[in-house]
Amino acid sequence: MSHGSDDARKTFVLTTTGNFFGIKPSSCLADSPELNNFLDDGNEFVLCVSRLDNDLHLSKKIEASGDSREKVLVFFKLHPTVITEDNLHRSLLVSSMLESPIHTLYQAVRQVFAPVLLKDERWRSEFDPKLADLLSELELGLGSVVRQSGAQPSNKKGWVEEDVLGILTPSDEFQYWADLSEFAEKSSARERAAYFTEQFKFIQKEYGSLDGLSLSDVVDLVEQSRDTLDDVWRQTDFEPYPETRMVRLMDIIGGALGRYVQRKLSGLNIFEEPFVVVRENLRMGVTICEQWVVACDHLTGQVWKRHALHAWKGNKHCPQTLHCLAKRLDEVGTLRMVHEKLLRLLPGGKQQALTSNRVFEPFSGLNPLHYNPYTEPLWRAAVAQFERLMAPSEQEVAGRLKSYIADVQDNPQQLLQVFQKHKELIRRPTISKELKSERETLLARLLDYNRGLKTDFESRCHGSPGDKSGPLIGRNLPEVVNRIVWVRQLIHKVEDSVRIAEALLSDLPGFKGFLHFCDDLLEILRAYEQEQFEDWSRDILSGLVDPKSGISNRVMDLDHVDGRLKIQYSDRLVSLLREVRQLSALGFPIPAKIQQAATTADKFYRQAIVLKQVAHFYNTIDQQMIPSQRPMMLSLALSFEQVIKSKETGGKLQITWDNPKELEVYISKLHSAAEKLSTENRKLRKWHTDFVDKVVTLMNVDLLKHQQRWKDGLQDLRMGFATLEAQKCLWVPHHLQQG
Repeated sequence: MSHGSDDARKTFVLTTTGNFFGIKPSSCLADSPELNNFLDDGNEFVLCVSRLDNDLHLSKKIEASGDSREKVLVFFKLHPTVITEDNLHRSLLVSSMLESPIHTLYQAVRQVFAPVLLKDERWRSEFDPKLADLLSELELGLGSVVRQSGAQPSNKKGWVEEDVLGILTPSDEFQYWADLSEFAEKSSARERAAYFTEQFKFIQKEYGSLDGLSLSDVVDLVEQSRDTLDDVWRQTDFEPYPETRMVRLMDIIGGALGRYVQRKLSGLNIFEEPFVVVRENLRMGVTICEQWVVACDHLTGQVWKRHALHAWKGNKHCPQTLHCLAKRLDEVGTLRMVHEKLLRLLPGGKQQALTSNRVFEPFSGLNPLHYNPYTEPLWRAAVAQFERLMAPSEQEVAGRLKSYIADVQDNPQQLLQVFQKHKELIRRPTISKELKSERETLLARLLDYNRGLKTDFESRCHGSPGDKSGPLIGRNLPEVVNRIVWVRQLIHKVEDSVRIAEALLSDLPGFKGFLHFCDDLLEILRAYEQEQFEDWSRDILSGLVDPKSGISNRVMDLDHVDGRLKIQYSDRLVSLLREVRQLSALGFPIPAKIQQAATTADKFYRQAIVLKQVAHFYNTIDQQMIPSQRPMMLSLALSFEQVIKSKETGGKLQITWDNPKELEVYISKLHSAAEKLSTENRKLRKWHTDFVDKVVTLMNVDLLKHQQRWKDGLQDLRMGFATLEAQKCLWVPHHLQQG
């Protein structure tokens, strides 16, 4: 038997193995019986290699291991044969196995064989449709097993929620819960899984057809995904969603979004196509990536940390790869933006030095969309070379910017506009250095501007909105919301000035003092904002127990002094609804009691409108009746009042907004009684008007000339009275009956 170093077959097997495991195989392996038998015996089909401490272990079959995550490299033959140098690359196949045989087979079918056999036109036409169906079924079945138990060894049966290794795409996670809703042993587990499946239903459809969506559609999808995950995490009807799975779901959604952005932008030639096209696409790509990073950070770092019923226990989570991709896309956009702005500011004769072919030449051969730690050093080197090519043009442009700034330096607003307009250029190290004195001027102006904001705030914060010495007034805003919106606007102005200073002025000696002043001012403004909200909360909470406040929970009062009916759904309740909605939209956590009161008030708003109509009718019905007809209406009026007083105990009405079913029945009875009374009153008024018209007509008839006409008119009157008497509406005097 030849030694391994002379045997090309053994060199191939051992070199491939060493590269796969990252260790140098020991020389004794070349003469191992397992390797010799595999190569020289036509009946040996498989050679398995696994790692054992710092050496390799060869075997003729795949051995079950205690560690399900163990890597295995498998060499196997296409047909029974002895391996020679000539057939080495025709008869030998190599496959790696990670985590478990099931997982490896699933990924091989899913990523390699199903796409090529089911989608590739050449192979699909040769592949039996029945086999195609079987292959699809195999992929689905393996996927279900992988999602069920991840890479758990086969002796651990059942669904292991904490194991997420089989979850590689958002669809895997959604399908995991769909499978669980059908096959879990306990009905409670099936119900819980069905609930999560229902919650995920909309975004599942979107992620299933992600490549068919436009960039703007995916921006919307990011927002929907955040809301869906928030709902799933906060639900209290079932056992909470596991934190491990949520971390994984955030990461795989991040991965899906990142790959989508890369695919969408891969059709662009980023350094050659028109800047407007590239800028818009990059902006949308950055928005998608950043919004998902911010959503994960906000939910896990703030919102869920404070959610007592299911608090986030781990550190705040950020999909790091997506974050880095966003930074790369942003940097590419900045490079294009700087180039474009320099071109605009350079005189025509000097633009030749900035042709795209020349300045972007360092990036040829690099794909800026492919961010990973291995491509980063190459990217950084290309950026450094790009900046060296740009330096002379930047020097030229710095002089032009100096003259622009000199023209407006006495006008703080215009000065700020020039800096904002050219901020990408001013951030460049060469230009920033040249404009040091101009930047110091801007810093002084920003400090004066913020001092003015502070003075304005202090002079207005104690007044009422709309007053000369009060907060500026917004349209149709409740007072508390008006104050908060006003102070928010001041906060945004201070934050904007801090942002521009951090971007352009952070190296200046006065920057720290400026930042300290702004931080103090922001603290004062935010304290005022919080104080307004807390004062409002206290007032409302005390109003909820005060019957005179207009926001208590009683439905109506019957005032026994003047007999008027009062509905306790005041205009204050309507404004409370607006306040709660607007303060919630501004991000304030509404106290549970106030939220409950607002929810109840909102729920019964329609009933309140009906009740107000009934109360108005009750309070004004006597004015609507003709005095002579009031006795005829007495029984219906008493019935109506009886319904009103049916809930009276100890002289007080005892029905409240807190009892929806009882209130609904009560309103129905009230409405019915009021409708009867109103209908009868309208009918009697109409008869009265008709009788008056007929009597006036008779008074104008000449008895000597038209005696018959007068008799006909009188008969008409008698018939009207008879009709009413038959309906038991009135008693008709005997002399009218006889004429």
